[in-house]
Amino acid sequence: MELFTSTYRVTGMTCGHCEASITEEVGELAEVESVVASAAEGTLTVVGTPALQQTDVIAAVRQAGYSATADPSISHHS
Repeated sequence: MELFTSTYRVTGMTCGHCEASITEEVGELAEVESVVASAAEGTLTVVGTPALQQTDVIAAVRQAGYSATADPSISHHS
């Protein structure tokens, strides 16, 4: 199965608890294979199937209480 890696800029994520909250919310999306949130870098890296929509990832980040924007300059196929 072909997977895609997408990276997002996240604002408001400042600690390990923030990372865990975002990872949990985004990880619940059915199309997601893996999630790495980095408070130090202010990024979220998501590996998922082609069916994964950026809007769904951004909505999940908002559900966790943060905001995110896609960073297409560092997104690619896996």
